Parts: sequence; structure tokens; C-alpha cells
Amino acid sequence: MITEFVVTSGEQPKRLDVFLVNRERDISRSALQRLIELGRIRINDQVVKASQKIKPGDKITMDVPKPEPLALKGEAIPLEVLFEDDALLVLNKPAGIVVHPAPGNWTGTLVNALLHHFQTSGGTVSTIGGKERPGLVHRLDKETSGVMVIAKTDHAHRALAAQFKHHSITRVYEALIWGVPKKGHGLIKLAIGRDTKERKKFSAHTTSPKESVTEYQVDHRYGKRAAHVLLYPRTGRTHQLRVHLTSLGHPILGDPTYGGRRVCAIDHVEIPRVMLHARTLGFHHPTTGEVQEFTRSFPSDMEAVSKALEQLTLHRSSKES
Repeated sequence: MITEFVVTSGEQPKRLDVFLVNRERDISRSALQRLIELGRIRINDQVVKASQKIKPGDKITMDVPKPEPLALKGEAIPLEVLFEDDALLVLNKPAGIVVHPAPGNWTGTLVNALLHHFQTSGGTVSTIGGKERPGLVHRLDKETSGVMVIAKTDHAHRALAAQFKHHSITRVYEALIWGVPKKGHGLIKLAIGRDTKERKKFSAHTTSPKESVTEYQVDHRYGKRAAHVLLYPRTGRTHQLRVHLTSLGHPILGDPTYGGRRVCAIDHVEIPRVMLHARTLGFHHPTTGEVQEFTRSFPSDMEAVSKALEQLTLHRSSKES
């Protein structure tokens, strides 16, 4: 697929590969560099190097071949199933697993695990999401753990998707965050979209803002260094919770994308990942209409960080007293 665009007047001079990696969220820097070496990415119709500096007015032409997905296969990846019947499956997703296949992640995903589960159990899965997203009504980021629902029939998929669309789903997240909000409870209203400069990020600096609302409640304070918060998203935008908490000045611990390197460690306490967990998911069963709600407290890695922060707080308090 060939695309062309002109570098805008406000763009600062930078390497071509650096410029493109912030603009093309689905292509890695190494893949971009290979395309540049092959002459598939050009500036003003000229073959250039990845180190070539772009400038306003440059016309960039990209000829990116469409990736051909591998035939998806079931993989024996353990699943923590919380509930399953003929219409749906509810599971507790671990952190570190990508939900659906995409370039660079055709194997080892939650979908691969689900395909194996249904193949061995004889169950069905909704086809509405297509071959690469069978049964997926919603998703969680790779580093986010927590409760998810999977549709096993097309009817269930449509019914659950409608509930997500109309925000009638009950959702509660919990996070460990940098610092402590001044207010113990509040509502964050900030329209967000894909960032105009860094294409892998979302922010209020966007050409396509979408209404985004999150309610938060401080559940526990670790001195002034960090806090445990409960989050009640009223909308479901990509990276919404991460962006909203950052807008308060309290990014999620372990999230260098929005909080920088400072949030990856507090004193000697190392933060292994983004400290975000989908705690509760509630919905009307698509067949029976019964209200069902599933809750799982945060996993062992978040528990370990929480205990370490508590010990750090107690140690500092004893030194100051």
C-alpha cells in the first residue's frame, strides 16, 4: 500500500526513522529502517538513509507491503477461567500477554490460548471479530491484568457489544499511582485522541478528541510517594485511564510511556510493569438477562509492590518520628 504525506510546517528537524516511528504506531523502528534501506520509503522521490533529517515541506512516500498473517493456531497457554457456559467465557487475564494477534505478535496471544481452549473443549466462538479477533468484545493492554468476557456466539457478541457501547457495563479498575491526589475522590473529564506528535500515545493534543470521563477514588496512601486508587471509567477510550491519571499529575507506576522513567522505581522498590488491573466486570447475561459480576483482586506482582511501598512508608515514618 502506497501512502504520501507532506511534513507540516511546525515539525522540528529529526531523523527520518525517528519521525516515522512516532507517526506509524503499527510499524517498529527496525521494520521502518528495513523499508528505508529497501527504498520503499523515500523523501521527495529520492532514496535516502534512515538518518536523513526531515524538514517542513518534505514529501514522504511510503510503500508498505500488507503483512500476511499466519494461520492462527491454538496454543496450550493456561487460562484462569472464572465462568463459562454456551454463550460466553469470563477469564482473569494475566499481565504480559497480548490479547489479539498483530504484526510482531502472531503467536503467544490470548486468542491463541482461547482457540486451543475451544478446540479441546468442543466449544464455539463468535466470528464477528474476524479470524484475528474471534470472540473479542473488548480488550486489555498487554501489561494490564484482570477480568475479561469472551463471546462464544454471534448473538452474545452483539448483545455484549451493545452494553459496552451504551456504557451499561460495570467496570472497576485499580491502580498504583505516583504521588497522592489532593482530592480523595474526583471526576476527570478530558477529551482525548491520538497525539498529534507521538502516534503511539493518546492525549488532549489531538485532531480528533473524543469525550472521555473517569471517576477515581483514593483507597490507600503510601505516605506522599504513592497511592492505591479505584477507577470507574464512564467511557472506554484507548489508554484512557493512563492518560487521565497523568493529566492529574499522578501517572500509573511502571508506565514510562506516560510517566517517564521516574515512575519505574520508588527508592529501592522496582516497578515491574504498568500497575493497572481490571478488578470488576459486570453485565447482563446475553441469553438469560441475569446480572452477572466478577471480581478478582490484583495479582501477586501488584501485591508485592503494594507491600514494599507500605514497608517503605513505615520505615520513613519511624525515621521521622
